[in-house]
Amino acid sequence: MDRFLPTIILRHRKENLKKCSLRGLESREDMQFFTYPKNPLPSLQGYFLLALDAPILSEADRNMGIFLIDGTWKYAAVMGRQVPPIERRSLPSGLKTSYPRKQTGCSNPEEGLASIEALYAAYCLTGRDPTGILDRYYWKDQFLEANPFLLF
Repeated sequence: MDRFLPTIILRHRKENLKKCSLRGLESREDMQFFTYPKNPLPSLQGYFLLALDAPILSEADRNMGIFLIDGTWKYAAVMGRQVPPIERRSLPSGLKTSYPRKQTGCSNPEEGLASIEALYAAYCLTGRDPTGILDRYYWKDQFLEANPFLLF
């Protein structure tokens, strides 16, 4: 069985937890949550930042840890500027969100996935077992139907 670095998630302190798609994953052993700007981050050596404008993520990145910024597009941009320089990876184009978005801050709303969708896709693309990630996600079935190549 492969052992991976834990996924690190930096969540903005103003993130509405009632609407947060990652809610419920905090107790997973393969994930560590940090609150911005309250908690200092651990070393991100060996990690990549999941971003929109970066080389495409692939199974070749499987030995790297996943670092995900969770917040509104506006907050995520600010948080991203505070992160030390690390490798960046993006998800392949063509993934479709099922999250009914009301924000306008995403530069490309069609490719702007909910954090939970992006995390699930990153797990699948790097050969990690995504079991349980989408269990509490209300739009799980619609997301998997729209992205059948992600079925694990």
